[in-house]
Amino acid sequence: MTLPDDKSTPSTIPSTASREALVDIGLNLTHDSFDEDRQQVLQRALHEGIRQMVVTGASIDGSEDAVMLANHHECLFATVGIHPHHAQQTNNEALERFKKLSQDHKVKAIGETGLDFFRDFSPRDTQVRSFEQHIDLATQLGLPMFLHERDAHPTLAEVLKPHRDSVKDIVVHCFTGEKEALHAYLDLGCYIGITGWICDERRGLHLADLVRDIPSDRLMLETDSPYLMPRNIRPKPKSRRNEPHYLTRVCEFTAAVLDIPYNDLACQTTENARRFFSLPAP
Repeated sequence: MTLPDDKSTPSTIPSTASREALVDIGLNLTHDSFDEDRQQVLQRALHEGIRQMVVTGASIDGSEDAVMLANHHECLFATVGIHPHHAQQTNNEALERFKKLSQDHKVKAIGETGLDFFRDFSPRDTQVRSFEQHIDLATQLGLPMFLHERDAHPTLAEVLKPHRDSVKDIVVHCFTGEKEALHAYLDLGCYIGITGWICDERRGLHLADLVRDIPSDRLMLETDSPYLMPRNIRPKPKSRRNEPHYLTRVCEFTAAVLDIPYNDLACQTTENARRFFSLPAP
């Protein structure tokens, strides 16, 4: 498949006034790269039509920071969990802290949790145990799950399958895997989160094909900022820090791949995100 060429075609992003709202379902807004201008980052996102954003909790302290930040901004919400890189943090005390945090109306999902067999920063058996504990927590609380998976198929699906009926909803965020993994997650009724990885002509070519296999009512968009800046931005930004306002570029590129108008994809993915996270009308 040939990727859309942003150099040779005019932008298909509607003007700000006619642009449908977007929801960024995953951004690391507590990252220290945002410490000096976090308010300005939010203002840029809102100006570009990113009306709601879900801040990822990826550690014990990071989850508390995400909830605190979300409570300072009407447009922000949060997840609470422990990334597989930090799976050794998962214990009864941590899970009790997450239970208390989840009483906050801003907490909308359990995660980021899952498996990462690409970097293996935590032993694999420890990752699996942490993941299973998060599944139990989500089941107890009746919250959806925000999952990370990299090079961990089919293990993640195998761990998840026996518990699938007890978990409310699941999104495999920042999906970058192959067709077999995608269809395994779709068969489990998962939502799929697509980032700027799809815009990367070096490694995103397969995603431009696979995104067509995702049912429209289970597709969501995210930046995972400050990581994964879309490579279709022109002119090329001086900073390599991704921001939530660049979600418009992910939407533009994905809409072009799907051969549908930008606003159609924006409406559908926003509806999906608000349903999945039980977000209020902005």
